[in-house]
Amino acid sequence: MRFDSRSIRRMAIALVACATVALAAFALRSYWRNALSGLPYHDSFSVGSADDWKAFGGTWNVVDGSIRNDSDERGAKLIGGSKSWRNYSLDADVQLLGEGDAGLIVRARNAEEGVDSYSGYYAGLRTADNSLVIGMVDHGWVEHDPKPVPGGVHPFVWYHITLVVEGCRIYARASAMGSAEQAASSFEDQHCFGSGQIGLRSYSSGGVWKNVSVKPISDDRSATEWANSAEASTVQRSSASEGVLTSLPAGGFEGQTPVEKAGNCDGPKEDRTEQPQLVPHISSLRYVSGVTSPLTTVRGAVVLTSPVVYVQDSTGGVAIPGTQNPPLRLGDEVQVTGKIEPHGFSSTLREAKVCHLWAGAPIPPLAVTANQAATGSFDAMFVELEGHLRNKVLGSQGTWILELDDGEQSFRALVSAGHSNTSVRNLSKESLLRLRGICVVDPAYTQNLTPFVILLPSTEGVEVVAGPPWWSMRYLVASGFVIITLVLLGYLFYLRVKHWRLRAILDERGRLAHEMHDTIAQSFAGIGFQLQAIRNGIPPDAQLLQQQIDLASDLARRSHEEARRHFALLRPEATASSSLNSVLDTYANKMVEGGEVNVTVSTEGVATAIPLRIKDTLFRIGQEAIANAIRHAKPDELRIEIRYENSSVKLIVKDDGAGFILGTQSNGFGLIGMRKRAESISAHLQLTSEPGRGTRVEVVSPLPPKLTILTWTSHVWRLLRERPHYATKGTVENPYTYR
Repeated sequence: MRFDSRSIRRMAIALVACATVALAAFALRSYWRNALSGLPYHDSFSVGSADDWKAFGGTWNVVDGSIRNDSDERGAKLIGGSKSWRNYSLDADVQLLGEGDAGLIVRARNAEEGVDSYSGYYAGLRTADNSLVIGMVDHGWVEHDPKPVPGGVHPFVWYHITLVVEGCRIYARASAMGSAEQAASSFEDQHCFGSGQIGLRSYSSGGVWKNVSVKPISDDRSATEWANSAEASTVQRSSASEGVLTSLPAGGFEGQTPVEKAGNCDGPKEDRTEQPQLVPHISSLRYVSGVTSPLTTVRGAVVLTSPVVYVQDSTGGVAIPGTQNPPLRLGDEVQVTGKIEPHGFSSTLREAKVCHLWAGAPIPPLAVTANQAATGSFDAMFVELEGHLRNKVLGSQGTWILELDDGEQSFRALVSAGHSNTSVRNLSKESLLRLRGICVVDPAYTQNLTPFVILLPSTEGVEVVAGPPWWSMRYLVASGFVIITLVLLGYLFYLRVKHWRLRAILDERGRLAHEMHDTIAQSFAGIGFQLQAIRNGIPPDAQLLQQQIDLASDLARRSHEEARRHFALLRPEATASSSLNSVLDTYANKMVEGGEVNVTVSTEGVATAIPLRIKDTLFRIGQEAIANAIRHAKPDELRIEIRYENSSVKLIVKDDGAGFILGTQSNGFGLIGMRKRAESISAHLQLTSEPGRGTRVEVVSPLPPKLTILTWTSHVWRLLRERPHYATKGTVENPYTYR
C-alpha cells in the first residue's frame, strides 16, 4: 500500500492528537491524585512534634498535645499541608489567650510574614464583637457577613471550628466546647483559589490549637447538606442567643483555667487571716525574710510562661513555679501573691496566686554581655546576649541544650523545640547566635557546670548573627581537599601537555628523517652513480684522474652511509624499543668498526623505565660525546657508564685520548648542542679534560617521581621553586658545568 504526503500528514496529526489527549488524561489523573495526597490528615501535636508546619511570625510551641502562640503579633500564622489539596474540611479546637481573634486558614498560598500577607480564606472567632468572622485574603482582607457566637467569644475558653471548602463555596461554623449552640456562615467566591495549604492564625492575641484534622469532602457530608445544616443552626442561634448569653457561668466555659480578673485581686478580706505585704519593687524580694513575712505581693509583666512562669518589673524578676501554668501571655500585667523563697540573686514565690490585671505588649530584653550575666545581677530577668555555639544536645522532653561561650565566659541555653526541631537542628557549630530569654543562676538549671543558663521560650528566641567562620576545621579540610584536587588536576594536565609537545616533536623528527632520506640520501646515491659512470669512461692511461674519481666516489659512498645512519637515529623508534645502554653500545661499535678502539659499556643500580624524552636526549648527548672522542681524541679505550639512582640517571662517557685544554675547543657546535639538550630536560652536564689524560663527559638527569599521596605535594613545590641556572661569566666557578 502506498501513502501520499497528505495521508501521512493526517496520520501524524491523528497520532499527535491521541498523544495529547492521553497526556492530558494522565495529567488530570495525576492532578486529582495529588489533590487527595496526604488526606485524611491529623496533627502530630499530641506526640510533641510540628515539623511539617512553618511559622510566619509569632512564638509557637508544642505544649501538652497542642500548639501554642504566646505572641500577640498581628497576623501571626502557622502553615502546613499540601498546596494541591482542593476540596476538604478543616476541624480544630481553638482557645484565645487575650482580646483579638484566632482561627483557621484554608487554600493558603504565597504566605509571608505580615498582616494578611498570604492568599486564601480565613474563619475565626473575634472578641471585639463576639462573632464568627469569615472572609477572603489576597494580601488584603475582604470580610463577609460576620455571625454572632452564642454566649460570646471569651479568652481562655475552648471552641470548636470547622471550615469547609468545596469548589468556590466556603462554609464555617463554630461552637463553644460543651455547648449545643453554634454559629455558621458561608459565602461563594466566583474567582476562587482552586487549591492550597491549611493554616492557624491569630490577630492581636495569642492562641492555642489542638485536634487539627483535615478530611476530603467526600468523607464528610455533602456540601449541600452541610450548608443546609449550617443555615438552620444560624436561624436557631438567632432566636436563642440572648438566653445563652445570660446563662453563662461566672467562671466561663468548661476547660477554662481559673485566673482572677482585674478588680477582684484582693478577694474577700474577711476570709483572710493574714494580709500579704505589697512589695513596690521585685528586686526588694531578696531582702524580705520568708519567716517574718510569709505572704508577699508583687506586680510585673509576664516574660516567660513555660516551663516556669517568670514575672519582671524594671528592677528585677521573680520565678513562680507551680504544677499548672496559668493561662497567661507574654506581656500580661499581673499581680502575684505567694510565699517568698529568697535566693542569692533573686527570689521564688511558692504557692502563688496570680491575678491578671490587663493585657500588654511583651517587654523588650535587656542587652547584656555574658560576663555581666555571670555576675548574677540579671538573675530571673529577660535579657539579650550573644555567644558562639560550641555544641548542642537534644535532652529529655524535646528540650535542646546549647553550649555557648562569649570570649572566656561559657554558658548554656535551654530552648524548647517550639513548633519544629528543624530550626535548632540546622544550627551550625561555631555560629554566632543572639539569644533572648530568661537569665537563671539557679543550680537546679546550671547544675554547677556554668555560672548561668538562658531559658528560651521557643526557637524564635534564637537568631543567627553570623555563620561559622571559614577557617573552622570542617571548612579547612574541605578547602584543602578542593585545592589538592585542583592542583593534582592541573599537574596532570601539565604532564599531558608535555606529552603532547614531545609527541609533536618526535613526529616532526620522524617526518624530517623520512624526507631527508628521500632527498639527500638519494642525491648521494645519484652522485655516486654518476661518478662511477665517469670513471668507466676515462682512458686507461689517465691514472691520476682515475684516482681522483675513485676518491670522490669513496667520499660519496661514505657520506651516503653516514647520512643514512643519522636519518635512522632521528626516528623515535630508534631509541624507543631499546634500553639506553644497548643503543649507545650499538652506536659506539659502529663508529669504531674496523678500528682498534676498545668500547666498554657498564650499568650500575636497578634499571628503571626512563621516559622517552629523557632517554632520547641522553642518547643524543652520548652520541655526540662518542663521536667527538673517536674523531678528535684518538683513544685506545672508550668507556660508557650508566648509573641508576633513586631519583636520577647518570651517563658518563670518558676516554684515554689526547684531551685538550678547557676554553680552547669548548665553543664548538657539538658542545653547544649537548648543553642545549641538557637544558631541555633540566639535566646537569659537566665536562672535564686535560691534555694527555683524556676527556670525561658526565650528565645527571632527574627522573619524574612516582607520585603518591605523601610525595606529590613536595614534588609540585620543588617544580615551582626550581629555576634554570645559566652558565654566564662571573656567575659560576666552573664554566663547563651546566645545569
